Amino acid sequence: MTILRVFQILLVEDNPGYVRLTEEALKESTVPNNLSVVPDGVEALAFLRRKGKYAQAPRPDIILLDLNLPRKHGKDVLAEIKNDNDLKRIPIIVLTVSSAEQDILTSYNLHANCYIVKPNDLDRFIAVIRSIVDFWFMVVNLPPGD
Repeated sequence: MTILRVFQILLVEDNPGYVRLTEEALKESTVPNNLSVVPDGVEALAFLRRKGKYAQAPRPDIILLDLNLPRKHGKDVLAEIKNDNDLKRIPIIVLTVSSAEQDILTSYNLHANCYIVKPNDLDRFIAVIRSIVDFWFMVVNLPPGD
């Protein structure tokens, strides 16, 4: 009997519309996955460090990180994760509306694994989410979790 691994995804996103689109794209994925969603940078770090209500949170295999977040900006979250020895190997895909060159450079300088500008088109957005999942879970050898 083969047991399929369920991949863990953490989406750090404050826009309910993007959350819903991401959920829809992942529901139809052929890759078994579990999506956890937090609405801001403070919650993201609590989730990753398993603090408070997130004490039983699964360790994500990848993080989809928006930059423009309330309470703690995505760049600050990225910097904290990549400076934390327990978290720094989790791949972080910056998924944001900003196409500003400075945001792209800063994200890569902070060791983002890739930077994707959210497409405005619904079908294209869903295709991007599916391609992220296919690439990171079917092609890439991810680092072992905890």
